[in-house]
Amino acid sequence: MSQVYIGVIGQGRQPGDPPLPAHVRDAAYRTGYALARAGAVLVCGGLGGVMEAAAHGAYDAGGVAVGFLPGLDRSAANPYLTYVFPTGLGTLRNYLIIRSVHAAILIAGGVGTLQEATIAYDHRVPVVLLRGTGGWADRLPSLLLEGKYLDERRRVAFHRATTPEEAVRLALRLAAAHHSHSTGGPNVP
Repeated sequence: MSQVYIGVIGQGRQPGDPPLPAHVRDAAYRTGYALARAGAVLVCGGLGGVMEAAAHGAYDAGGVAVGFLPGLDRSAANPYLTYVFPTGLGTLRNYLIIRSVHAAILIAGGVGTLQEATIAYDHRVPVVLLRGTGGWADRLPSLLLEGKYLDERRRVAFHRATTPEEAVRLALRLAAAHHSHSTGGPNVP
């Protein structure tokens, strides 16, 4: 596989929102840093919160971070992105994020993150849940069929990791396996 694209999906923050808890910010930063050190391209929603912390980690490690913004204003992007794509699609941009990656890492997360996780499941994009970060990363496992699937179709298993570095290693392995089953782009089943 030539270039690996890994999504980092998770709890967003708007200006004026309380900051991310320190342990979530640290986990996202370390995830971005480890992805960049591994040579992967980080893909995210381009705003604050987990997206900004992960992009910051990638930036500090000399990596590439791509952000698909929900709006059309490039100035809304966090300052650590290498490439910014203003979509004007609102939450529909979540589809672009997931369809452009080989695997995703879910950190904390609210309803937008859950939407990204269900899109990933529907399109057989592997997702690694980073345990201990709260939100859907910790709630989702108790809801999964057989501890792995969103429903009886068993389209793709969700996986769990306990550290950012483990999540990155697992996502890269899953991305390689996912890519070997697809042709024509990151997510062609």
